[in-house]
Amino acid sequence: MQRITCVLQVALLRAVKRCAILCLMITKPMNILFAAIVLLLPAAFPQNGSQSGSGPEYTSDSQLKLPEHYRDWVYLTSGFDMSYNPALAGMDHHMFDNVFVNPEAYKAFVETGTWPDKTVLVLEARGAESKGSINQKGNYQGTDVMAIEVHVKDKARFQGKWAFFPFDSNKTAKMIPTSADCYSCHADRAAVDTTFVQFYPTLLPIAKSKGTLSASYRKEVGVPAQN
Repeated sequence: MQRITCVLQVALLRAVKRCAILCLMITKPMNILFAAIVLLLPAAFPQNGSQSGSGPEYTSDSQLKLPEHYRDWVYLTSGFDMSYNPALAGMDHHMFDNVFVNPEAYKAFVETGTWPDKTVLVLEARGAESKGSINQKGNYQGTDVMAIEVHVKDKARFQGKWAFFPFDSNKTAKMIPTSADCYSCHADRAAVDTTFVQFYPTLLPIAKSKGTLSASYRKEVGVPAQN
């Protein structure tokens, strides 16, 4: 009886060893496979919050490439028939303009109250419609984009840090010369870092709280200078 028990114990030990070896043989490849899947997942399924390609991109002859997916960026504001040029006050049509900014720049502004390098602001102009569907009063935006202007901050590329690029039907645009009035207007009248944050309702309070309002804007609206 003892001999039978001993034989059974030896057989059991051998079975346990074979099972352990088999588990190790299976587990090791599975661990390797699991590690490979973990490494490949970010590339196969990029996170929605990643916007690594939303900075300015240029052609070999220094033209700016249109950021075609700007409508996936952060929306800042819309204006109706706004113009900083008195000569345009008598336009024979109505227009909306919408402003978008790349997500990285928006996040930095919320944290600091000013724009980081590689900020890209897109102003999109659309015609205003008044007659359509059930609308009886007021205006709504048309489907056709009438113009796009991009304002870029790139310290290494532009002497004044910022530059303007007007787009028509092309996917690239040449920089507006710095002698144009838009540069001096933005420098003299903009609320934050040569940008019209005074017209961005969610960002103006942030700039006020962070103390980043320009001296010219504080003087214009009667805000005391900050120490």
